[in-house]
Amino acid sequence: MNATVVVILVLALGTYAFRLVGPVLRGRVEIPARVEELASAGAVVLLVALLATGALAEGGGFAGWARPAGVLVGVALAWRRAPFVVVVVGAAGTTALLRLAGLG
Repeated sequence: MNATVVVILVLALGTYAFRLVGPVLRGRVEIPARVEELASAGAVVLLVALLATGALAEGGGFAGWARPAGVLVGVALAWRRAPFVVVVVGAAGTTALLRLAGLG
């Protein structure tokens, strides 16, 4: 068996086991409220870090001003509770127009 297939199978089994632990231990393990708060805050921080890296970096360098501007427009539209299609089209349109203007 190929080493890549073995790695994929091991990771798949690990993921399945990790997901199974939650429902199995739900009633048996008491998690302190502070730990739950920190876990929730940690998830938000990780998502914001992922968003920032994707919006600001490309190929190890700065992505240009068009992409962060598009992301900001998308965030503003989502914050105003615009429909998802409007958020995506607004962000993409802003980015495209700024790249067309040479701010790429």
